[in-house]
Amino acid sequence: MESSESPSGEVAGDEQEATPTPMDVDTAVFVLGAGVTAITHPLLYVKLLIQVGHEPLPPTVGTTMFGRRVLYLPGFFSYAQHIVQVDGKRGLFRGLSPRIVSSTISTVVRCKVKQVERRSKKGGVQTSLGKVFQETSQEMIIQCLSRVATHPFHVMSVRCMAQFVGREVKYGGMFGCMVKIFKEEGVAGFYVGIVPHVLGEVLFLWCCNLLAHFINTYAVDESFSQASAVRSYTKFVMGIAVSVLTYPFMLVADLMTVNNCGLAAGLPPRSPVFNSWLHCWNHLSQKGHLFRGSSFFFRRVPVSSLPPIED
Repeated sequence: MESSESPSGEVAGDEQEATPTPMDVDTAVFVLGAGVTAITHPLLYVKLLIQVGHEPLPPTVGTTMFGRRVLYLPGFFSYAQHIVQVDGKRGLFRGLSPRIVSSTISTVVRCKVKQVERRSKKGGVQTSLGKVFQETSQEMIIQCLSRVATHPFHVMSVRCMAQFVGREVKYGGMFGCMVKIFKEEGVAGFYVGIVPHVLGEVLFLWCCNLLAHFINTYAVDESFSQASAVRSYTKFVMGIAVSVLTYPFMLVADLMTVNNCGLAAGLPPRSPVFNSWLHCWNHLSQKGHLFRGSSFFFRRVPVSSLPPIED
């Protein structure tokens, strides 16, 4: 009898030891988040430089699928190669530290939110429109609080990356950035561009959740065998579509972050000095640049600045 009970006790002990604790899970989430942030940073770095209008490489002549000749601006790989040639491979990770801190803070907030959501869903699953409004309102509040907590680090990261344009060294490490911004602009300097950023995120959240709800409720037929699978992907697909609508808000927010801060990327002749984010929006709209930086590949030269193409 003792020999039969001993192995089961050992197995139970091994299972308890193998069960990850909440702290282990949180640590894994933080490490994974930091890794993803580091891997994707070169993409966002190139995107930011394109957003501020920095085009160090000449366009190349290409043809559309209809045979019309157009000028294409360099894509991500050509742009990244140029950064490596100027600053080396480490140059692709300029401004990474503040982004990792921002990602960590955002992850902590979202983990707490999901714990609250699990408790609120114990009463059963509801699909009413009122439930969608309630959940979206909760998400909106948390998203706004998360943005307030992480935006100072976003400002530091963006300005560190924007220094590539004018080759400045004004913003160094994170502590140096904090001191410099506080000394020159005060606390308000840490929240430059937060209004369009929050508006874009709130608009994205409401549009995505409401569209997903209406499609899942009225467009997906219950008799369809794969209805549950389709519903699980609706919100993801809507997120991609809505992100196109809200992109100009993100662009304006990033431009306001570097505008008139002492960097060449945010001063004439590269950029006007904007009085407000609405002034920036109107300027981009008039130039046809509201979606500048939204694509990494097949970027055409804007029609307003298109020179004649010689045969």
